[in-house]
Amino acid sequence: MNFTPVVPLGGLSGWALLSRTSERQTDLFNKSPQIVRDTEYFEQNIAKITTAEGLVSDRRLLRVALGAFGLQEDINSRAFIRAILEEGTIRDDAIANRLADDRYKQLSEAFAFADRPIPRTQLSTFGTEITEKFRRREFEVAVGDQNQALRLALNVQRELGDIAGDAETEDTRWFRILGNPPLRRVFEVALGLPDSFGQADLDRQLDEIKSRSAQQLKIGSLSDLSAESVREQLIQRFLLREQVASFNVQSSQAIALTLLQSVPRRA
Repeated sequence: MNFTPVVPLGGLSGWALLSRTSERQTDLFNKSPQIVRDTEYFEQNIAKITTAEGLVSDRRLLRVALGAFGLQEDINSRAFIRAILEEGTIRDDAIANRLADDRYKQLSEAFAFADRPIPRTQLSTFGTEITEKFRRREFEVAVGDQNQALRLALNVQRELGDIAGDAETEDTRWFRILGNPPLRRVFEVALGLPDSFGQADLDRQLDEIKSRSAQQLKIGSLSDLSAESVREQLIQRFLLREQVASFNVQSSQAIALTLLQSVPRRA
């Protein structure tokens, strides 16, 4: 029987509970029969794959590969994924480099079917590298089935530290956040960015997210988000704003229902 994460609460209380129990819950989740079958199959068979065509032709392998990067919804877009993997990331005009979503580039770089003479699937550690990512992502998905905001919070905890600590330029790292839908969503909510934010040109978006982060999170650089305490501050701001927004929606619906019920009925 597969283990379902225990998430009885949402918001800050739910996050506190999940943080305290995540190690135990993750361990139980990783022992779920479906997770064990998927990861064992991947680790035992991925070394046989040397081309993008070979990967997309095996649905079980592809499921783990995509799931490791949060792209599981593309499982039926085999031609699209194959094209991304076959073009690689070296050329500026490669599909992965032209997409706003940075996760496709991460996927292509990880497998390196086009970027290296020998793809990374031939590395002895590659199978476990991908299945470790897959397990963690799948746990987040399972949490998200019960509370999407907590799933996004887990994603911040996993991804943001790596981006913040990267050696890339400041603006490049911010663009990676803007190109990562789950991370972008957390920043937009936590910083109170308006709905029109996504309609502005990228340079304007960059300036706005940097300015608001400096003011509200008290950071001088994205590197400051390498600190767990700063990431936790971001997560708490996000969850609190999400909780307030949800309460306002529920209150509006309750008021509307009350008004409808108070309308006199015709005899």
